[in-house]
Amino acid sequence: MSDETDAPPAVAGTVPPDASGVLSIDAMGGDNGPEAIVAGLAAAMKAHPAIRFIVHGDKSKLDSLIARRRGLADHCVTRHAEDVVAMTDKPSQVMRTGKNTSMWSAVESVRSGEANVCVSCGNTGALMAVSMLRLRKLPGVNRPAIACLWPSRNPSGFNVMLDVGADIRADADDLLQYALMGMSYARNGLGLERPRVGLLNVGTEENKGRTELRAAHDRIEAFAEDSGYDFVGFVEGGDIPGDRVDVIVTDGFTGNVALKTGEGTARFVRDMLSEAFRATPMSKVAALLAMASLKRLSKRIDPRRVNGGVFLGLNGTVVKSHGSADETGVAAAIALAYDLSLTGFSERLRARVAATTTYMGDEA
Repeated sequence: MSDETDAPPAVAGTVPPDASGVLSIDAMGGDNGPEAIVAGLAAAMKAHPAIRFIVHGDKSKLDSLIARRRGLADHCVTRHAEDVVAMTDKPSQVMRTGKNTSMWSAVESVRSGEANVCVSCGNTGALMAVSMLRLRKLPGVNRPAIACLWPSRNPSGFNVMLDVGADIRADADDLLQYALMGMSYARNGLGLERPRVGLLNVGTEENKGRTELRAAHDRIEAFAEDSGYDFVGFVEGGDIPGDRVDVIVTDGFTGNVALKTGEGTARFVRDMLSEAFRATPMSKVAALLAMASLKRLSKRIDPRRVNGGVFLGLNGTVVKSHGSADETGVAAAIALAYDLSLTGFSERLRARVAATTTYMGDEA
């Protein structure tokens, strides 16, 4: 992905003047508490020495946790926030009463321009609601989407899929916007010059699927040449981890079900392999002989290492980490956010959507 810069870390207690490489962290929203999030910050700092953080939450507690990690305080500014958005809180409630929460404060740092990307492990619905309220949708975007990276057989190792849960509805125009935003993400996040885009359906034949899917098929195909992507047509569930396509477009209901099913299957395969290799003395010997290969497989299908859904279609970038993310998962979400920050992803996506909106207006 993006090359590292040699910029020095931020001075403790100050906000650097350049927001590139600065991440705004909601440190209180995850299931595992601020301890796991601070541990993830420390792991990310070791991998990316130029990274800088604005960390939001209980300042006294965060300062204490950060101080225990060697060198981390030099990369962090803490912002006190009294309240926390609970996983059970309704988005409408947070929009009315959430101004003093760590989530709201984290999004606000992106809105003000002092940070480039927000990262949160908190309540997905509330995070989307606060992000839409404070950052606003890009002109021309009807429904923002959540995009995730999916392990695949492609040379990059991943495919992009969206929407995976921002909105269960999507008409033909929404799916076209998802295709364009997903293509931009694949370019900037995976370095693909001309991504291949596919539309998820129950079959690959052009007469398959709902009316809005067939209409979206024609619109996505019509925009392909001028927008710089290749449209491969309809794809099926088996293509999600394959090498036929780089970007899979679908509605949020289908995408979220596919995402949760994939993560559950990965955990099931890992657990079943572990049980099988502990079953008998001979299988334990076989496990020792296959240890290196098993570790590679476990790492490859570990959902924590591809943790982080990106909110697309807003005036700013927000990365949603799993609520149950541990140190490894948090570090993965931060690494993704940092890469997007260094590529100027928000500005590029804004330009892409603006150009497409103008073109669609001319066509109308």
